[in-house]
Amino acid sequence: MSNKNYYISTYCSLQNGALFVNGKATLEMDRSLPFIVLAKTIYKETGINYPKFFKMDNLSKLAFLTAEFLLEHSALSEKDVQKMGIVLSNKSASLDTDRKHQESISDDKNYYPSPATFVYTLPNIGIGEISIRHQIKGENAFFVFNTFNAKGLFQYAASLLASKKSNHVLCGWVDVDKEEYKSYFYIVSKEGMYPHTEEVINQLYINNEWKP
Repeated sequence: MSNKNYYISTYCSLQNGALFVNGKATLEMDRSLPFIVLAKTIYKETGINYPKFFKMDNLSKLAFLTAEFLLEHSALSEKDVQKMGIVLSNKSASLDTDRKHQESISDDKNYYPSPATFVYTLPNIGIGEISIRHQIKGENAFFVFNTFNAKGLFQYAASLLASKKSNHVLCGWVDVDKEEYKSYFYIVSKEGMYPHTEEVINQLYINNEWKP
C-alpha cells in the first residue's frame, strides 16, 4: 500500500548504543551503558543546549534526542517544522515512569508522590517536549500498539497529508521499558528518496536501510 506522491525524506533510529541517520551510524557508544547515562552522554557530547532535558523522563529523553538528530538532518525550513504533524507510537506507553510514580506512593512511611514524575505518566508528553523545543504547532497523536504497526502509522500520516492538515509528518516508534529502549522516527514529505509505503516503513524499522 502506497501514499501516492509522498516519500520518506529522512529517518533516524537510536538503539543498542548507536544512532543511525538515514541508515548510517553517526554515533556509536558502549551498548552496556544504562539508558539514563547514555542519554546524558549523547546530550553533552553533541553540544545540545536545552536545560529542561535533565528534568524529562527516559521516554521523553529518547523522543527528544531522536527528533533532534532527525530534524537536524532534514531539509525542512523552520516554517515547515512549525506546521508539521507528529504521529508516534510504542508498546509500553509510560510504564517506565509509571513504576517510579507507583514506588513513590506505595510506602506509607515514605509517601511522596512527586509532581515532577507524575507529569510524565502519559506517553504523549514526549510529543509535547518535541513540540516545545521546535515550536511545532501541527496536529499530533500517540498510539499504543502491541508491536510496531507500520500500517497504523502509514494510515494516520496519509490522512493528515490527504486532508492538507499537514504538508510534513514526523512519524515513528519510541519505547522505553527499564533498560530496553528503541526509537525510530521518519519524516513524510512530498519529496524524498524512500517511497512512503508500509513495506518501506517496516524495512527501515527492522534493518535501518532501504533495499528497493
